Amino acid sequence: MLNESHLNKYADVLLWGLKTARRGRFRKRDVILLQHDRAALRLAEILYEKIIAAGMNPIQRAGLTVPMERAFYGKAGGRQLIFQPPGEKELCGNLHGRIYLHAPDSLTHLKDVPPARIGRVLVARKPLRDILERREQEGCYGWTLCTLPTEKLAAQARTTPELYAEQIIRACYLDRENPVAEWEAIRRQANAIKKWLGGLKAAFFHIESAHCDLRITPGAERKWAGVSGHNIPSFELFVSPDWRGAEGTYFANLPSYRSGNYVEGVRLVFSRGVATEISAETGGAFTVAQLRMDPGAGRIGEFSLTDRRFSRIDRFMADTLFDENFGGEHGNCHIAVGASYTDTYAGDPAAMTRALKRKLGFNDSALHWDLVNTEAKTVTAHLTTGKRIVIYEDGQFRY
Repeated sequence: MLNESHLNKYADVLLWGLKTARRGRFRKRDVILLQHDRAALRLAEILYEKIIAAGMNPIQRAGLTVPMERAFYGKAGGRQLIFQPPGEKELCGNLHGRIYLHAPDSLTHLKDVPPARIGRVLVARKPLRDILERREQEGCYGWTLCTLPTEKLAAQARTTPELYAEQIIRACYLDRENPVAEWEAIRRQANAIKKWLGGLKAAFFHIESAHCDLRITPGAERKWAGVSGHNIPSFELFVSPDWRGAEGTYFANLPSYRSGNYVEGVRLVFSRGVATEISAETGGAFTVAQLRMDPGAGRIGEFSLTDRRFSRIDRFMADTLFDENFGGEHGNCHIAVGASYTDTYAGDPAAMTRALKRKLGFNDSALHWDLVNTEAKTVTAHLTTGKRIVIYEDGQFRY
């Protein structure tokens, strides 16, 4: 659905994203993990060649097929669910980069699997994520990802494969002669807004929409992040708040596909930082199980806003990567329940420890689930001086 020119541009943007996402420089002989679904094979081939040409060492891994995932989550015994292949920790401890090409053949194939089994797998794999997070904090590792169009994605988004592909092309600026230059320009604009947000000295942010009335405490020693190369596309600006300060109601009006399940109409009520009321119009039992996966799963790990002036995404895509960057008429905000991002720590990320994370209210969990709201909204910063400033309205920052 994407032609050879689009795929080559996509590969260039992904390599730009990978380099931008890592604080340290890439060098020859660095190890790059290239993971891809079956429908992303051609883009994987192009990237593999470019990584080789750069003098680095690619490791290629194909993703599990739908029958494989059904067999694993549906039939694996308890020890099989938590099994880690020999050498996996060693690999994570020596990776310098990772690119993931998402192109699913199904989005709901695990709907009959008990949610607790899915949660158990995520918890078992968290130590591997912790290794990669530490390497990223030290500047040794960077990652990025993207989505390729598939018939199943288009069907779930209630559109044609051709229109779905066109939205990806527009969203990632693959219709421009030099998409990397476009991303660099967006990054410069985003950096100016992030600097402004970081200088506000906000005690808390108040998010108000038709179904949201939520207060988020940014916390001490924080900075805003985003347009950092980690996701292609990515227009969001975000902070990992002090989870202990979340109070009020959040509603996700966009559906969510997660771990082979469809969820719609998630409503969360937070008290003293914890989701004390959890419901969903569809997928309620799955949602409750996810947010009870571990102690941090029912807390907020991320708060994000997308400026509609940057994003060319104007339709539901049935893919969180695109939906959390929705532009449209009103832009969007999203929260992520679960793990926080320590790249929003204002100090040296390499100095971040578990004790410091706890002290500053950075959340820790095996879960990270983005829940998107695209309603018209106002976000007001309540400053430590007592002053109030509207920072986001009509789908854009008031910078």
